[in-house]
Amino acid sequence: MTAAAAAALVLKYGAWELDVSRHAIRLSPRPRPGCPDCRGAGGWWSDGMYPGGEICWCWDGPVRTLRLLPHQAGYDETPF
Repeated sequence: MTAAAAAALVLKYGAWELDVSRHAIRLSPRPRPGCPDCRGAGGWWSDGMYPGGEICWCWDGPVRTLRLLPHQAGYDETPF
């Protein structure tokens, strides 16, 4: 229970997004709301001859993935 409360607190006030599926648990970085460069937007569009989007440094972080093992049903007989 304490670990779940701590994880919820980190996700609420940190810059992480939690994705859970039956195959993996993934933590992805999000833009930081207090970033002085992008002001929490995560990037900006550049103008000029070749316009394009740029990602801010506060969002550029590694994605953490914990792969879950698939459920293996135990069989008494061989499948064929």
